[in-house]
Amino acid sequence: MGVMPVNRLLITMSLPMMISMLVQALYNVVDSVFVSYISEDALAAVGLAFPAQNLMISVAVGTGVGINALLSKSLGEKNQEVADRTAVNGIFLAFCSWLAFAVLGGLFSRTFMELQTPVASIVDYGTTYLSIVSVVSMGMMFQICFERLLQSTGKTIYTMISQATGAICNIILDPLLIFGVGPFPELGIAGAAWATVLGQIVGALLGLYCNLRRNPEVSISFRGFRPSGIIIRKIYAVGVPSIIMSSIGSVMTFGMNKILGAFNSTAVAVFSAYFKLESFIFMPVFGLNNGIVPIIAYNYGARKPERISRTVQLGVLYAVAIMAVGVALFWIVPRQLLGIFNASAQMLEIGVPALRVISLSFLFAAFGIVTSSVCQALGKGVLSLMVSVLRQLVLILPAAWLLGRFFGLSAVWLAFPFAEIFSFLLSAIFMTYLFRTIIRPMGQRR
Repeated sequence: MGVMPVNRLLITMSLPMMISMLVQALYNVVDSVFVSYISEDALAAVGLAFPAQNLMISVAVGTGVGINALLSKSLGEKNQEVADRTAVNGIFLAFCSWLAFAVLGGLFSRTFMELQTPVASIVDYGTTYLSIVSVVSMGMMFQICFERLLQSTGKTIYTMISQATGAICNIILDPLLIFGVGPFPELGIAGAAWATVLGQIVGALLGLYCNLRRNPEVSISFRGFRPSGIIIRKIYAVGVPSIIMSSIGSVMTFGMNKILGAFNSTAVAVFSAYFKLESFIFMPVFGLNNGIVPIIAYNYGARKPERISRTVQLGVLYAVAIMAVGVALFWIVPRQLLGIFNASAQMLEIGVPALRVISLSFLFAAFGIVTSSVCQALGKGVLSLMVSVLRQLVLILPAAWLLGRFFGLSAVWLAFPFAEIFSFLLSAIFMTYLFRTIIRPMGQRR
C-alpha cells in the first residue's frame, strides 16, 4: 500500500474488483432478461422493486465503506487492535442491518409496490420478488461486509472470487427456478428472487472462509465480544454519508418511476432496462473506486500526499476511459442492447432515444464518482453527500417532472445530463478544496 508503484497498485487493487463487479452486473442483467420473458409487467415490477433493493445495498455498501476506511487507516497507523475491533463490529452491524430489512420487507413490500402503481399484476409480481430479497437478505449483508474486509487489506483477488462465485450461482439458478427446468419447480418471478438470495449466501460463505483462512492481517474473533460505541461511531462517520448518498439514488429511482408511470408502464420497463445496462458501465468504475479508497486511506494515515495525488490522477483517467466506452455503446447499438430484454416495438421506440440521451451524462459522472471516493477516504463523506443530493434530488427529479409536463416523455431523459453537468462543477470545487486544505499541507508538515 505504501511502497508499490501507484499505477501497478491501483490496477492490482482495482482490476479484480472491476471484474467481479462486471460479473455482478451480468447476473443483474440475466435476472431481468429471464424475467422479461415472463412478461413486460414482470420486468416493470422488478424495476419498481429496485428502489427498496437499492436501499438495502446502500446500507450494506455504505457501512462497508466506513469499515474499509477505518480498517485501512488503522493498518496504515500500525494499530492492529483497532483494525481487529473494526472487523468484528462491522460484522455485527451487517447482522443488525439484515434484521431490520427482514422485518420491513416482510411487513411492507406490498405497500411499497402499491405506492408506485395501481396495476394489480405489477403489484403482485413486485411484492413476491421484494419480500423474498428483503427477508432473506442476510447473504447480501454479510457478503458485502466480508468483501470490504478483504479489500481493506489488499486481498481483492479473494473478493473477486467470492463475488463471482455468488454471481455464477445466481446465473445458473435463474432459468432453473424461473421456468422449472428438470427437477426444479417453476417459480416464476419468485424463482428470480430465490436465485439472487441463494447466490448471495454462497458468496457470503466463501467470503467468510477467505477472511478466516486467507486474510492474516485481520483477526476475526467474537470471544468476549461487546459492541464498541466508539468504533461504530467511527465506521458510521464515514459510512452514513455514503449510505445516505446511495439511498438518495433509491429516492430518485422511486420518483422517476412515479414520473414515468404517469405516461405508461412501458416507460418504467425502459428505465428498469436502462439501470441494468448502465450497471455494466458504472460497476467497473465503482470497482475502481473500491481500489482507490483503501489506497488513499492508507497513505493518508501514513502521511504520503504524493501517492494520494497520483492515485487521484490515475483514478480520474481510468474512470473517464471506461465511461467513454459506455457512451459509444449506448449511441451505436441501443436497439440491440434493449433487444436483450425482449423489447417490444413500443419499448424500442421509447428506449433507443432514452439510452442515447442519458449516456451523455456518463463522462461527467466519472469525475464525480472519483471525487466521492476521495472524500470518503479522507473522512469528508459529507461533501460527496452534498453532490449526490444536488444531482439526484435538487436537480434530476424537478427537471424530469418539468420537462415531462411541458415537453413530453422524450424530454424527461434530458434531466440526467443536465444534473450531471452541475454536479461535475461542484465536484471540481470540492476536489480543489481537498487538495488545498488536506493533501498539499500534509506534504509541507513532513
